[in-house]
Amino acid sequence: MDTARLNRFISGLWDDEIVPQLVEYIRIPNKSPMFDPKWVEHGYMDAAVKLMETWARSKLSSLPGSRLEVVRLEGRTPLIYIEVPGTGDDTVVLYGHLDKQPEMTGWAEGLGPWTPVIKGDKLYGRGGADDGYAIFGSLAALLALHEQGVPHARCVVLIEACEESGSYDLPYYVDHLADRIGNPSLVVCLDSGCGNYDQLWLTTSLRGMTGGELTVQVLEEGVHSGDASGVVPSSFRILRDLLSRLEDQETGTIKPKELYVDIPPQRIEQAKKSAQVLGTAVYDKFPFVEGMHPVTEDLTELVLNRTWRPQLAVTGVDGMPPLESAGNVLRPKTSVKLSLRVPPTLNGAKAGQFLKQLLEKDPPYGAKVTFKLEKDGSGWNAPQLSPWLEEAVAKASETYFGAPAAYMGEGGSIPFMGMLGEKFPKAQFLITGVLGPHSNAHGPNEFLHIPTGKKVSMVVADVVARHFEQGAKA
Repeated sequence: MDTARLNRFISGLWDDEIVPQLVEYIRIPNKSPMFDPKWVEHGYMDAAVKLMETWARSKLSSLPGSRLEVVRLEGRTPLIYIEVPGTGDDTVVLYGHLDKQPEMTGWAEGLGPWTPVIKGDKLYGRGGADDGYAIFGSLAALLALHEQGVPHARCVVLIEACEESGSYDLPYYVDHLADRIGNPSLVVCLDSGCGNYDQLWLTTSLRGMTGGELTVQVLEEGVHSGDASGVVPSSFRILRDLLSRLEDQETGTIKPKELYVDIPPQRIEQAKKSAQVLGTAVYDKFPFVEGMHPVTEDLTELVLNRTWRPQLAVTGVDGMPPLESAGNVLRPKTSVKLSLRVPPTLNGAKAGQFLKQLLEKDPPYGAKVTFKLEKDGSGWNAPQLSPWLEEAVAKASETYFGAPAAYMGEGGSIPFMGMLGEKFPKAQFLITGVLGPHSNAHGPNEFLHIPTGKKVSMVVADVVARHFEQGAKA
């Protein structure tokens, strides 16, 4: 394979077609079902599917024998299924998603979630990097191989529309399409992060997640604070007390031992190496306010904290009026949205049930405490890399990034990986992505680093070609 020719082909396709397509995709507010329960009525999800479907179909003529179907199971978000014939008996699955996180506040002047803006080599807007580029990058890789006549295994592209809601629809599609998907020997996922934009980063693990809505109610209606304070316990104070069962309020350390696992020695060593490569970029990438610092200066511990240890975030609150409407009232209840990240090898369902029991048992003062469990997804720990894949990754990183490959776990979740890991225990996984420093997925000012998107597409093409070569040798 001519790598310079591959580079030119993919770079040209990104510049001429993929970036303009992503610009239009960013304009569509196709929020995941958890954030837009009326997604069917609004039609944004269908609009995003149509955009991607139309472009993909325009390319399939260059991939002889390929077929595309938008699969729609009753009552579920749609899924784009593409099958590209190959040589031999092996199958490669390439995965991504097209649903988006909600708007979030704090976007810089001139930027917005549904306002695509290109500044230098960055494309700003919601969903371009997480994960709209995946279908384009995957097909760009396959088109580049066909442009040179480079053989590859049969490839299946799966683009779901429910990932940001926990992929609760995806198992039904995987079962529905099981015979057509087959038994993949390689899974490629482009929905992950990168520690920097200078080299290829392989994701070695993903944390699981559980969480939901915690509500503390003390009254049937609000009452005068001067009359009730000192008699009626504050719902906010009780909620703080309940959260202290879970989290040390001084350090942020999760208290229950049931939410921890033994970290594999290999992952600890990889964390040390990642910390050495990244240095203070481990935390510099976050927009700290002036004078703020991370929870520790130990870089390895920071990497392990965000990849292999449970951590809590309060992501929403209800029952509190805005400041301008806050009268002298002792409020009847307080609700918060909890997001608890759990270690990659911890059972997410069991963690969710443990969390519910921990928060609801023995409520202080007999308050009405309810925890509505919404998520209980397990994480994922990558299997040992086969020698061929380790070598392929190393060569691809040097060829297209000009630097060695790096390995690190990610703090987020990709539910599909755990599901596939269970169904196909012998498969190899290439999990990578474009979400590097300051790209800010889920937050304001999210951007796609275009050069990294191009290089990741090149890496996918290269690895898929080497996958075929090693299969032919076997």
